Amino acid sequence: MNTPPSTHIMNKLQRHDLLTLEAYAAQRNEFRARVMAHKKSRIVHLGEHLTFVFEDRLTIQYQVQEMLRIERIFEASGINDELEAYNPLIPDGKNLKATLFVEYEDVEERRRELARLTGIEHDIVLAVAGHAPVTAVADEDMDRSTEEKTAAVHFLRFELDDGMIKDWKTGAAVTLASMHSGMRKQVTFSEALRKTLAADFT
Repeated sequence: MNTPPSTHIMNKLQRHDLLTLEAYAAQRNEFRARVMAHKKSRIVHLGEHLTFVFEDRLTIQYQVQEMLRIERIFEASGINDELEAYNPLIPDGKNLKATLFVEYEDVEERRRELARLTGIEHDIVLAVAGHAPVTAVADEDMDRSTEEKTAAVHFLRFELDDGMIKDWKTGAAVTLASMHSGMRKQVTFSEALRKTLAADFT
């Protein structure tokens, strides 16, 4: 008896999912507009300076296509390297993946705040009402921060158990918070966002 492929494997991008450089150039404007509209529904602002983009297969496909375009990568080995780097950012059915941007427009303020907020990526918490909060796992691919400052961009993973996912899907309130002493903020997900992200669970 053959075992069906797991959802985790099926959800990952393969080379045949990607457009060639020529095809992407022809479709880029339309594809980018579609992805930007899609991404807008997956963004959470936590205060004025923390922005989370909850990634999925489409947002990551766009990032891969853009990297291939910028680097002019068309050989199989190079494409596979990009897929290997970006596929881990796609949720696999039991978790959520997010890119965190620490945003300050002024260069000097940004430098000062990134030093003050050292370690904030390890103090991000997601909570489903009725369940214990889940602390994000940050930057599994590489350390982006130093002892002196945090990075401006982080990749986060939130692991949820079956009970959390069930309650999420049936309407439980969901909150996202920073527990960092230098920036304590919390936001409750809108109904629209909660329903959008529920589609990431299988």
